[in-house]
Amino acid sequence: MSVLKVFRHDVPASVVVFLIAIPLSLGIAAASGAPLLSGLIAAVVGGVVVGLLGGAPLQVSGPAAGLTVIVAGTIATHGFAATAAIVALAGGVQILLGVARLGRAALALSPAVVHGMLAGIGLVIALSQIHVVLGGDAQSEAWKNLRELPAQIAGGHHIATLLGVLTIAVLLFWPRLVKTSLLPAALAAVVLSTALAAAIGADVKRVDLPDQPLDELIFPRWPDAGLGPIAVAVLTIALVASVESLLSAVAVDRMHDGPRADLNRELVAQGAGNTVSGLLGGLPITGVIVRSSTNVAAGARTRASAVLHGLWVAVFVLLCAPLLETIPLAVLAAVLVVVGLRLISLAQIRTYVRHRELPTYVVTAVGVVATDLLTGVALGLVSAVLIMLWRLVRCETRVVEPEPGTWAVTMSGTLAFLGSGRVGRALAAIPAGERVEVELHLDYLDHGAFQVIEDWREAYAKAGGTVTVRETHDGWFQRATSGRLGAGKTAPPRRFGSWSQWQNRDRQRRDAMEAGIREFERSVAPLVRPQLAGLARDGQQPEQLFITCADSRLVPNLITTSGPGDLFCVRNVGNIVPPHGAGDASVGAAIEYAVEVLEVHTITVCGHSGCGAVRALMTGGFAADGALGSWLGHSGVDLTGCDDEERCVTANVARQLVNLRTYPVVRAAEDAGRLTLTGLYFDLSEARMYTVDPLRSEPVAVTHPSG
Repeated sequence: MSVLKVFRHDVPASVVVFLIAIPLSLGIAAASGAPLLSGLIAAVVGGVVVGLLGGAPLQVSGPAAGLTVIVAGTIATHGFAATAAIVALAGGVQILLGVARLGRAALALSPAVVHGMLAGIGLVIALSQIHVVLGGDAQSEAWKNLRELPAQIAGGHHIATLLGVLTIAVLLFWPRLVKTSLLPAALAAVVLSTALAAAIGADVKRVDLPDQPLDELIFPRWPDAGLGPIAVAVLTIALVASVESLLSAVAVDRMHDGPRADLNRELVAQGAGNTVSGLLGGLPITGVIVRSSTNVAAGARTRASAVLHGLWVAVFVLLCAPLLETIPLAVLAAVLVVVGLRLISLAQIRTYVRHRELPTYVVTAVGVVATDLLTGVALGLVSAVLIMLWRLVRCETRVVEPEPGTWAVTMSGTLAFLGSGRVGRALAAIPAGERVEVELHLDYLDHGAFQVIEDWREAYAKAGGTVTVRETHDGWFQRATSGRLGAGKTAPPRRFGSWSQWQNRDRQRRDAMEAGIREFERSVAPLVRPQLAGLARDGQQPEQLFITCADSRLVPNLITTSGPGDLFCVRNVGNIVPPHGAGDASVGAAIEYAVEVLEVHTITVCGHSGCGAVRALMTGGFAADGALGSWLGHSGVDLTGCDDEERCVTANVARQLVNLRTYPVVRAAEDAGRLTLTGLYFDLSEARMYTVDPLRSEPVAVTHPSG
């Protein structure tokens, strides 16, 4: 680890994370009904122990809002000392899971269930803490908090309410007014509200910490309960903490270009952290996405930032505890209200609407609020399984009459006996004596469904009609007619190649464009229609702006294995990004639209081998006063005399990344941690992608992702 790198990047980032961790740790402890010191202990252990041992170097761990409801219930049932023992045992379970290399297995849980669980927990936190903000007391159950809320709002309010409302207002508006990450909103809200309380001499409940923190540690005690309830509590904390930590680690990986997370090592580290935290009387620990994303945005480069933030918390608690005791509890409750509501992500809801998984998300969230966490998650899992089964047996049948006397029937998906009745009704509605073309796009066909189609075909033909059956993918119908329906289940993979190679099997009978369009409407459109219909209804939400060359040999969706709605593409000669204000409005308009309206997370500039524009820049083989010369002049790179084409292509990509940063919207989004710029180089002859290092001044900065 470079000492210079630590001081230049990690020390400032650790200070920013420390400033966020203090109010959040106190607020989570208060919302859990635990001693406030336990939240600070968890923050110290999460920073130091997990930071040193973790497999996700830039992830920051500590007490998490996602466990608040579980911890509050455990404390209410067993007491805090017993809860500390349960936390330590849960850490041991996590260590065993990591040693057994089950880190990836935790990610098999449906994200809709996980995010629905977090949304439900966030709503429970907000409903309980809003009572504290309004001068009342939180009830033990969410529905009681909801039932009492109207009366609480209508009742008389204390000065604490003013402080809480001020805190919420600062949390909401501070990020819009102050752009620097050195003054996080949570810190500003707590400091301003605390200062106001001190200035007016407000008589409110405040943070109460021991005078000698080290002498007041609450050590764990074995719970006074049977093994069954203890095991349930231990497994609940272990599993929820593990899933939340691993999902956070995966999300943090997408925010930086450093080493990828080792999820099994991270799970062991989280277990070690929870064991130590429990033994010292701290709250359970997870990887926390809010602090982790702040850490990355603040410029952290190594695990030193997470470790140092834990040390700063420890020093502050030991030396500056009186400052913490000036904070009103209503202010911390207000912070938790905002944190809880932010667990309900509108972006995630839109994602699940697009993927038709919203019912699972809603069922889980409502289940957590209306019952308890385990029941809510169980209901969500049942919902996810039922939706999966419905999709597995769902077959879309489309019947149209493209011209008089001719009918086209398209069947897509899985056709089993459960859906055969709907198929039979659709076929029976076709008038007798017509010409019918049946197009099958099936990944599975069972005997019952086959018999329905076959019986209808025979009856229709006897009545004077004509039926032609064609198939794509596997020949399920053909095998069924020859008695070999059970010979296999997997459709052969679609072969790749040029458009004409994989779409046009009988090129001699086709006329290029028109034939290609007809082939798309006949055999491809039925497969992509549901996805395109969803995109047409919900609008586009691509994750990435992809800027690449107009070269016909480069197919962005093919080389990135992406589909409709994934990439917002800009293609031009030489994948050039003219500097801001250079006179070309089209590229600039696309950049501003992608960043400000579509809110893409990544902008990629992709060059390729054999680029004609780069060769022209190398040789000067263009008229400077022509349209091509004028356009190439916007590149801002001088390649005259360069004889290594690969060096020149990557130098051009690196320069366009520099040009991108001349746009104010790009700089602002990148500084806020919402945008990442990347460079790629695609070798056509190898069909292989390389990354381009934008920090190297030489035009040879090419490294393969796997190397």
